[in-house]
Amino acid sequence: MSVLSPSALACPAVEFDAALIGRMSLQGPRYTSYPTADRFSESFDYGDYLEAVAGLRARNKANPLSLYVHIPFCDTVCYYCACNKIVTRDREKATTYLDYLKREIAMQGQQFVGINEVSQLHLGGGTPTYFSDAQMDELLLTLRRWFRFAPDAEGEYAIEVDPRSVDAARIARLREQGFNRISLGVQDFDDRVQRAVNRIQPESETRAMIDAARAAGFRSINIDLIYGLPLQSTVTMAATLDKVVAAAPDRISIYNYAHLPHLFKPQRRIADADLPSPEEKLRMLSLCIERLQEAGYVYIGMDHFARPDDELAIAQRQGRLHRNFQGYSTHADADLVSCGVSAISAVGATYSQNVKTLDAYYSLLDSHRLPIARGIRLSMDDVLRRSIIQMLMCNFELSIAALQQAYPIEFRSYFAAELEQLETMREDGLLTLDDEWITISARGRLLVRNVCMVFDRHLRNRSAEPLRYSRTI
Repeated sequence: MSVLSPSALACPAVEFDAALIGRMSLQGPRYTSYPTADRFSESFDYGDYLEAVAGLRARNKANPLSLYVHIPFCDTVCYYCACNKIVTRDREKATTYLDYLKREIAMQGQQFVGINEVSQLHLGGGTPTYFSDAQMDELLLTLRRWFRFAPDAEGEYAIEVDPRSVDAARIARLREQGFNRISLGVQDFDDRVQRAVNRIQPESETRAMIDAARAAGFRSINIDLIYGLPLQSTVTMAATLDKVVAAAPDRISIYNYAHLPHLFKPQRRIADADLPSPEEKLRMLSLCIERLQEAGYVYIGMDHFARPDDELAIAQRQGRLHRNFQGYSTHADADLVSCGVSAISAVGATYSQNVKTLDAYYSLLDSHRLPIARGIRLSMDDVLRRSIIQMLMCNFELSIAALQQAYPIEFRSYFAAELEQLETMREDGLLTLDDEWITISARGRLLVRNVCMVFDRHLRNRSAEPLRYSRTI
């Protein structure tokens, strides 16, 4: 499944076609998993998860693991935020949470004894640096007690950081604690935009943290941006992009702001009148793509750009890029074990998600149970379609021959209905299609989610339900 056609090795630039995007943009999944999380069921429980882990042992699976730890706390609320978070200045809540988090890590560690090598760690939130230095030491000590970590030169150990919550000494300490990748939330450098979303963050403060990360020896620095925020325009975005390019991070993520105030309460503080029009949002996206490609960044997919020598870009060229709940990853073979409220694991042919509230989380751990609320066991058809979606999302190509070697199907008969839909997309110039390959074109890359939706059987079967996804563009 890692076969790439010759055209993929050339890494063609993404092409922006405003008319095509305007006509084809619709609500759809981001495909950090397949089936998507809205397909998870409460009928999947703790016992199903233990059975999945036992299945790894039975197959003598020795692939390294990926760990995710969710730290939900923030000091202040950013109005655009749709993350599972707890806004509080009561630091005792973090102390209690850490105690329970350590319990969950120990319970997970007991399940993976003997198959517990870790090649990837990601701390997300919330704000992971809400934990103090001492609390972070305590957390990492617990992780290392129960899991074996690959050497620093081989493993990817990442942490999300709010630059407002740290100083240069804290950045250096994070590197000493073993993190070698850092992601800094920026969103926008414009003062008016920052005030409109309640996130005041001077450029000098962010640049100082980037410099501190380089001085500390972090292998990769990522910056997160958002387009579509209140009071943004192509003028403000151009100024922000100039500053970001000057800072020269290794990776840049540019997310489309989805305004869903009926789902996320903080967004109700954003006035609809302050939001840019859909046409202006498209112009901002076009500007971002043009400016970053001019600066030498490679379009990885979805919202992500990376320098050509970054491991993410290299993995894409080599056909081993992967996508999971943390975005794009170079560790395609790693089962994902996640700890903390709302965290999602991907073990074997299953997904499982933890409960979303602190009370429920604490209660289940007090009962000596992993705090799993729901999940799903994948069928052969799910695994097959997941492979297709992964290949299209990560490499923009699918080898039909490789797929038929991996699964007991004849592609053209199994996916006859899907191929009819793809034919229309071929006529629109989104892709090329022949007996051997499905290849997303440069102008179709921004609409890769649309192509993947063709293969989403669960999405097709829920046509009567209201969609709760962001727009594909």
